[in-house]
Amino acid sequence: IEYIHRRIIEKRDEGCAVLLVSPELDEVMGLSDRIAVMYEGRIMAILPAEEATKEEIGLLMAGVRREEARNEATVG
Repeated sequence: IEYIHRRIIEKRDEGCAVLLVSPELDEVMGLSDRIAVMYEGRIMAILPAEEATKEEIGLLMAGVRREEARNEATVG
């Protein structure tokens, strides 16, 4: 896994586009510049990784719209 993560970072640093699809939220958050969250085949939001929280991503993954997810993540 560490080898793959290093290769992803190397390619990103070389200017290549890398698409990472993973069920591991920590992995996605740690390796991504932007995070697209899908629910039932639709993109719910594309978030800058540095602004994304696990709570907001989880709510988006459950189909909660971004405005609602942000409110829930800050209140919850």
